[in-house]
Amino acid sequence: MFLELFDQLPVRILTAALLIIFTVYLIRKSIKLFFDKTSLLDEKREETIMHFAKQVTKVLGWVLFLLYVISESDFIDLGNFIAGSVVVAGAVALILQHIIRDYIMGLTYLLERQIHLGDYVIINGNRQGKIEEISMRFLKIRQYDGYLYTVSYSNITELQNGNRGMRRVNESLVLNYKQNPDDAFKVLEEVAKTCNEKYGEFLLRDETGVPVESFRFNQITELNVDFRGNRFSLSGLVNESNYVEAGKKVRYELAKAAHQYDLMMAESLNTSH
Repeated sequence: MFLELFDQLPVRILTAALLIIFTVYLIRKSIKLFFDKTSLLDEKREETIMHFAKQVTKVLGWVLFLLYVISESDFIDLGNFIAGSVVVAGAVALILQHIIRDYIMGLTYLLERQIHLGDYVIINGNRQGKIEEISMRFLKIRQYDGYLYTVSYSNITELQNGNRGMRRVNESLVLNYKQNPDDAFKVLEEVAKTCNEKYGEFLLRDETGVPVESFRFNQITELNVDFRGNRFSLSGLVNESNYVEAGKKVRYELAKAAHQYDLMMAESLNTSH
């Protein structure tokens, strides 16, 4: 009775699907148990690998299921399908080279331990926030304004990652081309000095109590920002627990100085007067 029932195609496909789901579950469970029983990696690293493993097993599960369905089909010869797939795969690889690059770079970031879930990162110098998701093709970070920013690995040209225990505050003003740089330099040097005097407790210090990197003015860090002006940046190395608060304070001092000294802020090209 059971053998006759199993001879039916829908039953075989359903059974294969259940077996694949069960196998994927066992693989994920085994990885989790391994991490629970060992302490080879830190907690963030384990969470990142678990998240990535879920993505990989999900894709592999679908691939195996589709191959099984094709092998059971009377309309498609599996051998010819695989042989043809090699040619098709080569053509697809050329077309989808950016996507393939995303996968390779994502695996590289993971294996080299450059990113973990929960890390605070700055991407390409203008997007910063907490990593909420690491997929096989892209990162998702929650920015301070609440928006969820998604970026594919192939579009990441620069990634700054705050190490555990320390973070680098990096804030800036984009000033109009007409702003005299010499005047801006004097103002922002004073802002850096003010930040060191008022918010020195946020700074990361060595064993002797000396700041590892005080708040400092980095001068012009980018020209022609969105065709609007030049970027003047200020940074400092702080304790990770103080990162958010220190960033708020530095931004406040920059805004206050811009108003007090009437610095010419960059404006949108669409601004009408």
